[in-house]
Amino acid sequence: MHLHLFPALFASSDIVDLVRETGPVAQAVLVVLLAFSLVSWSIILSKWNIIKRARVQSGRFLRAFRRAQRLQDMGSVSEQFRPSPLVGVFQSGFREFERQVSSTGSLRNPLAVQRAMQIASSEEMTRFERNVPWLAITGAVTPFVGLFGTVWGIIDAFHGLGTSGAATLRAVAPGISEALITTAGGLVVAIPAVIAYNLIGGSIRDFAARCDDFSLEMLNAVERQPMASRVAEEVRR
Repeated sequence: MHLHLFPALFASSDIVDLVRETGPVAQAVLVVLLAFSLVSWSIILSKWNIIKRARVQSGRFLRAFRRAQRLQDMGSVSEQFRPSPLVGVFQSGFREFERQVSSTGSLRNPLAVQRAMQIASSEEMTRFERNVPWLAITGAVTPFVGLFGTVWGIIDAFHGLGTSGAATLRAVAPGISEALITTAGGLVVAIPAVIAYNLIGGSIRDFAARCDDFSLEMLNAVERQPMASRVAEEVRR
């Protein structure tokens, strides 16, 4: 086994050694950055998993909805398409539709169905956006946390320079090392958080647009429902 075949391994061990040799302030800064990183990555992974499943189930739900002859058929199987946000929009509109048909035998107020779906769409988007602002906070705060370590490292470097009384690399190296490590740590934590925040935000906006489009499609389907009296009988049962 030749050592020159593993430069990345030795580079990583050098970084670990540099971290161990930093002062308590720099280590505290790195611990804070690590905590931010762990929280942000847990949010990123969980949100991407939810978004991926929601995207797949939304496609399946729309295909099933467009094949269904009656809303009642879709209402009985809609829950299996979770976590698609379209399911919540459909169920809210369908409940309002059933409420009107069961009481009057016909659809008297389509706008009420539309409003119910709009409220459900807003609730679904709120569910998707939960904890996402933390990514924005991480992207905004961690560079400044790293900058604090940078400033402290430079102060330490100048202090070492003054103590030694000679402008040598040995005097300033520890402080400069701390400054560079904390700067890099802040960027390493912030960059993925900012990228994920924008990508997840774009996916949520796409889902919001799909919910709006589906609300109109659902409203058309509600208004096309034939023989409201039969629907009323089924609801009463």
